[in-house]
Amino acid sequence: MLSFAEENYLKAIYHLSLSGDQSVSTNALSEEMKTKPASVSDMIKKLAEKKVISYQKYQGVNISEKGKKEALKVIRKHRLWEVFLVEKLKFNWDEVHEIAEQLEHIKSSLLTSKLDEFLGFPRIDPHGDPIPDENGNFSDAPKYPLSEVEIGKQVTIVGVENSDSEFLKHLDKIHISLGTKIVIKDKNEFDGLMQVELIGNGQVHISGKVADNLLVTE
Repeated sequence: MLSFAEENYLKAIYHLSLSGDQSVSTNALSEEMKTKPASVSDMIKKLAEKKVISYQKYQGVNISEKGKKEALKVIRKHRLWEVFLVEKLKFNWDEVHEIAEQLEHIKSSLLTSKLDEFLGFPRIDPHGDPIPDENGNFSDAPKYPLSEVEIGKQVTIVGVENSDSEFLKHLDKIHISLGTKIVIKDKNEFDGLMQVELIGNGQVHISGKVADNLLVTE
């Protein structure tokens, strides 16, 4: 049984390792968790004892298969709760992350299964991230940053790289959400500023930073 803190660390390691494909340095983990390296070292020892990670000095942290399964359980709960909060309780998509951070630690697998069924087995959360099934499997459709789209192409917003509350509020202000169809009208190669047409909702300018954090598909 993992504690709340251990689950948070394991989830961070899973994300930083790009779903387990890479090692994670203790410095990167310290920065992600906003804590001192000594605290990270203590937690690494605890996680290694539970065999959810392995660690070798100077080679970083590697998440184990057992660790991946545990991390995906937490991620599944987090994303299902975000769907519930947005669809059923009518929270805005910029309001749900911190609440889901608390709800994701509920241990009942039966509750998670019932929640999934109640929501109609959603495949993505309100930010476009895929929701693992009860076996940790999920399908993540190909997507890429809006900043890589060429002038004249039409694409659909399918996710966000950054789910920070202020970023999502900014998207609301310029009327961009999941499913928004966009045509690239002009693009400044110097700073990435884009002029885009929101199909059925006029034209707006999008900064290079915003374009980097909007994920699209054709």
